[in-house]
Amino acid sequence: MTNVICVLRHAVSHMRRLYRDERGSMATMMGLMAIPLIFAVGAGVDYGTANASKAKLDALADTAALSAVDHQAITGTVAAAQTTALNTFNAEITNLPSVTVTNVTATVTDSTTGRTAVVSYTATKTNTFMGLFGYPTLAIGGSSTAQAGLTTNINFYLLLDNSPSMNIAATTAGINTMVANTQAQGGCAFACHESDPAADNLGNPGGVDNYKLAQNLGVVTRMQNLAAATQALMSSASSMEGSNQQYQVAIYTFNNSSNLSTIQALTSNLSTAQTAAANIDVLEVYSNNWLTRNNNNNDTDTNFESAMSAINGIMPNPGLGTPNSTPQEVLFIVTDGVDDEVSSSCSQALDGNRCQQPFNTTWCTTVKNRGIQIAVLYTAYLPLPTNSWYNNWIAPFQSQISPNMESCASPGMFFSVTTDGDITAAMQTLFQQAVAAARLTQ
Repeated sequence: MTNVICVLRHAVSHMRRLYRDERGSMATMMGLMAIPLIFAVGAGVDYGTANASKAKLDALADTAALSAVDHQAITGTVAAAQTTALNTFNAEITNLPSVTVTNVTATVTDSTTGRTAVVSYTATKTNTFMGLFGYPTLAIGGSSTAQAGLTTNINFYLLLDNSPSMNIAATTAGINTMVANTQAQGGCAFACHESDPAADNLGNPGGVDNYKLAQNLGVVTRMQNLAAATQALMSSASSMEGSNQQYQVAIYTFNNSSNLSTIQALTSNLSTAQTAAANIDVLEVYSNNWLTRNNNNNDTDTNFESAMSAINGIMPNPGLGTPNSTPQEVLFIVTDGVDDEVSSSCSQALDGNRCQQPFNTTWCTTVKNRGIQIAVLYTAYLPLPTNSWYNNWIAPFQSQISPNMESCASPGMFFSVTTDGDITAAMQTLFQQAVAAARLTQ
């Protein structure tokens, strides 16, 4: 009996060893299977970051190629343009982590039809995971080509939003000053222009409206900056075009009406347009809710669709812009991006048919489909979380305003300026982008 027990115990012990051996084999097998799985995941991460780096380098190559054919560079030599392109590219590559550019070249050629610039690069991206398996880097590369005619005739149509919301104080300090001096109104940062401010009992010294109050307080408004920026743009455009008057400009403002206010009809005399731009100002209303003494329009003072329909009817079909062809056409929009109009089809109806919502960009598509470029300067609508009207009606779609306006613009022709931002610099940047007369080709 004792021997049997011993044999059984020995058999059980042997079976346990086999079980342990099997478990060890399974663990080893699982470990071996995990290696390619980890490699695959790590490779995916490394390839993803490499693609992101390539996208950034491609964008730098685009910018560098454009710099060799923009209006300033194209008046210089080929050698100077190549240097400009290389300097533009190299100035930014230091901002890309784990990327080493091994070679970058810029080739610029001039012909009777214009200038072509090609910027090419090769680079390596340091791997995070694949380096553990003997692949320390990934090679990436790309190129960009920009072309420009030596002379391009362009008509610019400036469509400027001058509704009351555009006349907010231009700086944080100005906003604080306005709010502090309008406590009888609950604190208002907008310099609304009213011909009969007494009707609203604003509580301002001397019974003036907020427009005059801002002037008395020395507060500069966004509309004042826009007028100054437009004047400065006319001056710089004149210096850029030289003596051949290749640019014509028209300036319009829009608010609640289907009719645009003409500040300057299309002209090649940019000095005349500069003088006219001094007349850009915010819409004057009668009082709160009243457009005129006899027209209670419930403050519906921004009708983007009507403005776009009107300007679309003014602009002719564009041409190539070459000396013997019809000019190119560029629509230049400046706005805070919020519609306030009477509409029966509104995603967010207020009292009656009053509608506040992001601009409907259907007309933008119509204009672009005609071959007309659209440049958009979005003067960011200021969040006012202490204001109940803002919280109820604007805050729900605040995050949609900027993307909506960007979708209206042609590729690369969108710029946003926030409070304290430089509207003059932004308008200059957009203008230069448009007059580069360049088209990227892949």
